[in-house]
Amino acid sequence: MDGPEAPALAQVSLRVNGEPQTLTLDTRMSLLDLLRERLDLTGSKKGCDHGQCGACTVLIDGRRANACLALAVTLEGADVTTIEGLAEDGELHPLQRAFVEHDGFQCGYCTPGQICSALGMLDEVELGWPSYATDDVSAEPRLEPEEIRERMSGNICRCGAYPNIVAAIEEAAP
Repeated sequence: MDGPEAPALAQVSLRVNGEPQTLTLDTRMSLLDLLRERLDLTGSKKGCDHGQCGACTVLIDGRRANACLALAVTLEGADVTTIEGLAEDGELHPLQRAFVEHDGFQCGYCTPGQICSALGMLDEVELGWPSYATDDVSAEPRLEPEEIRERMSGNICRCGAYPNIVAAIEEAAP
């Protein structure tokens, strides 16, 4: 009787926060585990590990995604941005500043995912994508509180900082 098979390994090259990375990975490794365990980028949190809480939200090629659900080996050539990659030259991203100014967090566990999701959501609005709460899908979306809450509904805050999160997003919106 033979022992267990060694995991399948694959090489993947991608950019994380603007830095090229080439790694040999277990083909079962999630992007979240790659970020946290191999690259020491611990801002993205492992909440539910099932894609239900949004604590691990990052941007993949500019689109928000749950890092716990993305297999790292499928991201060949992708550009991944985490919360650590938003600040430039020591200056917080405007969305990060708005979260601080509006107390858009309490314990802070969900905050990196909330901010990355909000950034992706603002891009979706700029592209004219409607949401479930959009009254007229042929009109340009308007970021009213109800619309923001609907678009951010995949990100859970156990502390209940939602009013401040919405206010921060409203302030940072173009």
